[in-house]
Amino acid sequence: MKILVLKETAAHEGRVSLTPETVKKLIDQGHEILVEKDAGKSSGVGDDLYTAAGAKISKDASKDISKADLVTVVSFDSMDQLKGIKEGTVLVGLMKPYQNTKLLKDLAKKKVTTLALELIPRISRAQAMDVLSSQSNLAGYKAVVDSAAEYGRAMPMMMTAAGTIPPARVLILGAGVAGLQAIATAKRMGAVVTAFDVRPAVKEQVESLGAAFVEVEADESGDGGGGYAKEMSGDYKRRQSEKLAEVVKSQDIIVTTALIPGKPAPVLITADMVKSMKEGSIIYDLAAENGGNCELTEFGKVITKYGVKIMGYANVPSRIGFDASQVFGRNIFNLLKIMIDTNASLAINFDDDIIKGCCLTHDGAIVHPNFL
Repeated sequence: MKILVLKETAAHEGRVSLTPETVKKLIDQGHEILVEKDAGKSSGVGDDLYTAAGAKISKDASKDISKADLVTVVSFDSMDQLKGIKEGTVLVGLMKPYQNTKLLKDLAKKKVTTLALELIPRISRAQAMDVLSSQSNLAGYKAVVDSAAEYGRAMPMMMTAAGTIPPARVLILGAGVAGLQAIATAKRMGAVVTAFDVRPAVKEQVESLGAAFVEVEADESGDGGGGYAKEMSGDYKRRQSEKLAEVVKSQDIIVTTALIPGKPAPVLITADMVKSMKEGSIIYDLAAENGGNCELTEFGKVITKYGVKIMGYANVPSRIGFDASQVFGRNIFNLLKIMIDTNASLAINFDDDIIKGCCLTHDGAIVHPNFL
């Protein structure tokens, strides 16, 4: 099978879909790998490392794409990336299907089989393929490290002959993969950590990492299934806002991670809450791309409002692009394991729960039930 690794064209994208590590494994299995020139440059991987792994460098991807059986990309951005692609080619990457409905129709017309990595179901069989988890893990870590660098004060309690420096107080909003990693990182750095999530079931996980759990008095659960949260009722949101308003004012650093699939990020921190915070505090909004968990977040910018620095970086995993690419490539490699037969040919089982969960277009039609 011939696999083409495309260079990223999406704004703020600093990753590559397959690294030399995974390329070598695929070549050892009998596949031919073409890598678009400079595809790994933004993540610190030169073309020479790909050729050393056995890949060929494509100087004209628009010509070589017609030879490919499978194309990989991190963030699919435009049909221009697929000029010359043949019918039946498999495209694997992050597709942003809720925002790219027109692109889905265009992919269907091209008769491309599209597998959206962000739709891979969160079941035990698919854990090694779960791109959202691997990237969120790194984003949670990076959010705390960036925040600590900007905070300008010590994170742990420090006892000196001149007196004691108190530890930083860190609040994590959302205890999914990113949130839990943020908790663990902040604890390792010596902070006093508190966390909130609409899913009471995660309380045990939060406390096992040494953080205190903020609870809202309500009978409602925010568990939306599959490891995701659901949108809450108006009454719950009111109670939640009142509780967070109490907690936020005493925090030095807040990392927000709350997302609802297919919907704008819920606003958890209002402008009034920001006003109540101490000058020099930090808000790091990992939901900035989806509208932000903070009312004042500006996507792709670091701003200061009421003395509080609000960090709305775009594509946080790309800020640690080398490692993000490494795990991204391993996720794709593990997905390919269930798509390739012993003769190193494509053999996709469209009845497989994983394939059904992430297949968007096939044989000239949009096939995913969420987008019909």
